[in-house]
Amino acid sequence: MLKKQLYTLISAITFFTRIPIPLKGIEFQVYSDRIALYLPLIGWIVGGFGAIVYLICHLILPLSLSLLISMVATIWITGAFHEDGLADVCDGFGGGHTKDKILLIMKDSRLGTYGTIGLIAILSLKYMSLLEVGESLIVITLISAHSLSRWVSISLMLTHEYVASEQSKAGSVAVKMPVPQFLIAGVFGIAPLLLYQNYLVFLVLIPMVFVRVYFARLFTHRIGGYTGDCLGAVQQVSELVFYLFVVVIL
Repeated sequence: MLKKQLYTLISAITFFTRIPIPLKGIEFQVYSDRIALYLPLIGWIVGGFGAIVYLICHLILPLSLSLLISMVATIWITGAFHEDGLADVCDGFGGGHTKDKILLIMKDSRLGTYGTIGLIAILSLKYMSLLEVGESLIVITLISAHSLSRWVSISLMLTHEYVASEQSKAGSVAVKMPVPQFLIAGVFGIAPLLLYQNYLVFLVLIPMVFVRVYFARLFTHRIGGYTGDCLGAVQQVSELVFYLFVVVIL
């Protein structure tokens, strides 16, 4: 059982990040339908990597440049996995008027006007928000935002149907997530919040619920469910909302 979970975690790391891990003797496809369980834990890794890059850079560079390089580092380590999803959703929902058209546009590898604007907007807002976060909170904010936002995104797997016809990203998100797995993932997603000395941070769950409800209704109304790209878009927006919450409340 422990070996099985370890292999699932390794599969999750190799699927959601660019971290090179030898997969000799491990068949990724065997574990691909369960790796979403560890997505919030991947958030620890991605946010922690961004925090380390920030701390190193801030030894010799000003705050603004250190944060920018940190953001680039998190995008690099994930291969822009979630940013790509956000761009596809912006293009699909911005340019498509029917379910089939939306899904067709989202499968197109080319970046359109809506996707470009969406990426510029979300990255700019995340950067400006992080600039306003107190320096003492930046490290734990990066880790918390990346982990909690990923838990919010996979909550759609608990209640909604996967609708995309293509299979490039379907292996890990096409299967409904059982409640026990979702709760375990929630432990990984919420645990970093305990690092804050101010427990008002737990109020961030309120705007996260609004983000989740809004996108769940949007996706259900327009395409009848979710795709892997939809989960990426929810993660990106949830991450931004977390930063904004810390600026306003903490």
